[in-house]
Amino acid sequence: MHTLRQIFNRQRKALFFLLALFVIGWAFTEFRLVFGGLILGSLFGLYNFWILVRRMERFDQSISEGKETKSIGGTALRFGSGVAAAAIALSMPENFDLISTVIGLMIPYVLLLIDRIVVHVKHF
Repeated sequence: MHTLRQIFNRQRKALFFLLALFVIGWAFTEFRLVFGGLILGSLFGLYNFWILVRRMERFDQSISEGKETKSIGGTALRFGSGVAAAAIALSMPENFDLISTVIGLMIPYVLLLIDRIVVHVKHF
């Protein structure tokens, strides 16, 4: 069983590879808006995933120590960062495509699903 931190590190490496591909696409193709939106959304998506991992680790630690937990803060931060990414894309439509930004926000979760499928197929 992999720890949450190991999963996050693996996801971060995959996302940085994708971000490098997006930067190459942004620099060398005519689809600057699309790749700009993907880059913006992926960065905010990585931030959201980092918040999720950090909150889950704190939750796990407080449960193991027998303390009371609160969990609404992480959800509000993730929602707020998604709104911020959309607001940036809407305020600068000459640099970012809104649909690509929303797709970029979901990329870390798609990578997580793919990773879990690969790990499941490898081990079972």
